[in-house]
Amino acid sequence: MRKIDISLLISVIILTFFGLFMVYDVSSFVAFRDFGDKYHYIKDQSMWMLLGFIALTFFSFFNYHKLYSLALPVLLGALVLLILVFIPGIGISIMGAHRWINIGVSLLQPAEFVKLALAIYLAAWFSNKERGRFPAFLLLMGLVLGLVMTEPDMGTTVVILAEALVIYFFSGASVLYFSVIVPLIGFLGFILIKLSPYRIKRLDAFWNINSSLESSSYHVKQILIAFGAGGLTGVGLGNSLQKYAYLPEGTTDSIFAIIAEELGFIGAVILILFFIFIIFRCFRIAVNAKDNFGKLLAGGIITFLAIQTVINLAAQTALIPLTGIPLPFISYGGSSLIIDLTAVGILLNISKQKI
Repeated sequence: MRKIDISLLISVIILTFFGLFMVYDVSSFVAFRDFGDKYHYIKDQSMWMLLGFIALTFFSFFNYHKLYSLALPVLLGALVLLILVFIPGIGISIMGAHRWINIGVSLLQPAEFVKLALAIYLAAWFSNKERGRFPAFLLLMGLVLGLVMTEPDMGTTVVILAEALVIYFFSGASVLYFSVIVPLIGFLGFILIKLSPYRIKRLDAFWNINSSLESSSYHVKQILIAFGAGGLTGVGLGNSLQKYAYLPEGTTDSIFAIIAEELGFIGAVILILFFIFIIFRCFRIAVNAKDNFGKLLAGGIITFLAIQTVINLAAQTALIPLTGIPLPFISYGGSSLIIDLTAVGILLNISKQKI
């Protein structure tokens, strides 16, 4: 055994507690308005953070090689959860999206669990150098991505797809396969956008940011107002105006905009540097893993963490069309936080294994 990557652990702890503070900062007004308790969101987030750190601790000591034999049951369990979101009485529909399961005390988002389950399964599958797996890989990805898209959840679909392709590429797949997959994915993505009115509106809003404040562009406008108000040094912690119900999804997908408003360009850059450092440390763990399964598993984990971060930040800075995806370790949400911290625990275990 080697020592765990302590710099990665400390960085994740700092980022998670900062996220907890920002969730309270952003949510207190909305929580009091909607629930009569300004601590409503931070209570939930604190519970999820505790569960996440318990999972991180457990998996940092749990030998990741044992996940190899658990890969198929884990994936099947995640697929069952994905299907349950469509069953009345079990799945919960919010604003037309079927992404959650009611477990009584909270809501569960199965798509978050699929990201980690798929990383484990594909790493186990491809680490054994099995040949002739391309058709089976396409079939599996068609099933998983089809279920996630049906919810619908375009952002998570992109994250899962990127994760799967990276693992497949790292396993030694031929570049020829990617010359088939990438154009096919691009074509299917274009069709899906054309078939969905709300996606067309978001794309139009992206190309016409300076148009009038209409339904699809309002969110982007409020994000840009938050960035503009923050300036170089920000308006100060707790002094955001956008958090007073002006900015939609302020506690979840758009929390970075509030951070930029309160801490300014300097604070936003420091936060981004934290993410870059975490991604760099995770990449080193993947490179230095002592076996093929560890390399592929670490590669899959760092891909979904990095892609999720990049998509959230790019959407919040109007570099890509707006899409709903949480910022790892920061955004309000139990499923995402627990899975992200669990993934870090697995990475820490990989980092200390010599064989």
